[in-house]
Parts: sequence; structure tokens; C-alpha cells
Amino acid sequence: MAQVTRLGRVLVPVADQDEAIAFYTQVLGFTLTADVLFGQGSRWVEVTPAGGGAAVALVPPQGDYQPGRMTGISLTSPDARADHAEFAGRGVDVDAEIMGGDGTVPPLFFFRDHDKNTLMIAQE
Repeated sequence: MAQVTRLGRVLVPVADQDEAIAFYTQVLGFTLTADVLFGQGSRWVEVTPAGGGAAVALVPPQGDYQPGRMTGISLTSPDARADHAEFAGRGVDVDAEIMGGDGTVPPLFFFRDHDKNTLMIAQE
């Protein structure tokens, strides 16, 4: 049996790694944790949430793995409503409505990065 111990990183295809770094660090508050040459002329870029957890690898598009996809990434926040308002105020492509918050499902919303990759924020 494999000896998997945790989720280490999730790959997200981006058209421009520098623009992606700016979005993930300046809008989401992630930290740039890796930006190194990789392969032949490529870069391996990772950003990590301030509170830890799995890293997001911002990778160049390849084959069918193109920007503009549902990432399946769910981020947590102590105040999803405040994040929603901040994102909307900063011009982030965010859903108009917050879902949940009815006592059974926490408040949550979807938003898109600069490449139209969809992520979710759910309240802790």
C-alpha cells in the first residue's frame, strides 16, 4: 500500500505565472514558497495559504490542462462574507450571491482568478 501522509499541492494551470503570483499573493494573501527553474525553460511556482496547508502549484497550460477550469479547491476563512465583500470591492470575479449560512451549510461562495480558474471560499 502507498504511504501517502497528506495532500501536498494542487496544480492550477495559468497563462502567466507572474500574473498568477500577483493574484494569489496580493488578493488571497498567499506566500510565494517556490519559484525555480524546472525542466527546459519552465518554472515551478508554488504559493501557500498563510495558515498553512497544501500549496497551489501555478503551472503552465499543457495539452487539455488549460486555464479556465473548476479547480475543486475549497479555501477556508473565518469570515466568508467579509472576504466576499472585499473581493467584490477589489474587482475580483466573484459570484453575486453567498450560498449556505443557514445553519447546516457554512457561508460559501465561488470566485475566479485572473485566468477564470474557479475556487471556493467556505467559512470555517
